[in-house]
Amino acid sequence: MLYFHSFRNPGLVIDLVQDIRAMNVEAVHAAPRKTGMIILGGGMPKHHICNANMMRNGADYAVFINTAQEFDGSDSGAHPDEAVSWGKIRGSAKMVKVHCDATIALPLLVAETFAKKQQIPKMRSPNKQ
Repeated sequence: MLYFHSFRNPGLVIDLVQDIRAMNVEAVHAAPRKTGMIILGGGMPKHHICNANMMRNGADYAVFINTAQEFDGSDSGAHPDEAVSWGKIRGSAKMVKVHCDATIALPLLVAETFAKKQQIPKMRSPNKQ
C-alpha cells in the first residue's frame, strides 16, 4: 500500500534505519530519567523498543499486553524475565505480562491510570429539607 500511496504523495519517505537510530538515541539520552515500555502485541515493534532500552542497560518499567504464548518460541510470547536476561529490562524493574487482548486491556488501563476520578455528590434525602 505504501508503494501505491507514494505515487500520489511523492514526498513520503520511510527510513527504518533512521527511525531505529532515533529511538535508540532517545532511550540512551533519557538517563538519568527512567524509561518504561507499554507494549501492545509484539513482533518487530516490541523487539526494537526493547532493544532501544538495552542501549541504556534496560528499561525501569515494562508492561507487555498480548495473547502470545511462551511455548512457541516467538518474541511476542516471551515473558519479561527473558528480556531481563538480555539486558533489555533491568533486573530491578517493575514488570508484568498481561495475557489479554490489547483491545480489552488498553482501554481499562488508560481509564484507571489517566481518567480523573470524580467525587459523586451525595444525594439529599427527599424527606430532609
